[in-house]
Amino acid sequence: MPDADQEEFDREVLALAAKGDADAWRQVVDFWSPRIYAYLRSNTRNQELAEEITQSVFCTIARKLADYVEQGHFQAWIFRIAINRLRDEMRRQNLHARPMDTDILTDIAPQKRAAEKANAEELHALREAMDQLPNSDRAIIDLRHQGGMSFQQIAIMLSEPLGTILARHHRAIHKLRDLMRRHMGDDPS
Repeated sequence: MPDADQEEFDREVLALAAKGDADAWRQVVDFWSPRIYAYLRSNTRNQELAEEITQSVFCTIARKLADYVEQGHFQAWIFRIAINRLRDEMRRQNLHARPMDTDILTDIAPQKRAAEKANAEELHALREAMDQLPNSDRAIIDLRHQGGMSFQQIAIMLSEPLGTILARHHRAIHKLRDLMRRHMGDDPS
């Protein structure tokens, strides 16, 4: 859904949901919960914890929605709540966010045995590389590729210029690619 259409959808549906319209609330949850869950699942590697935090995020949204004024920043708002809940939970459990297990990623897209082995190796390299990225690089990659946020939305959420976000994402992807090559033994250097 293009950003302008998304903003209009958010404005209309959120206004109805804030007034107690159950169908509108269901639309909000149906649209946003898979994206929030995917982001949290990739950071916790724990389905139950990701579900629990996702529910907590939507409980917060439900409580605060009546006071929320839509100005095209709902996605940034909901992801900020999710990030804060994740950080609180990690702190509470004294855990560190990590990417998904290779087994979980392999279960998502099963393929033929030979392809599975190659994919498993690539996924393992990806996991290892993601573990080595600084948290700031990891956050941009997760928000973009797990959360489905546009670069503009990430820039708004992180209060940084769009050019900075684009450059940081570009550098993070290159770091990730180099780390994966080294892990898989494809590094020409």
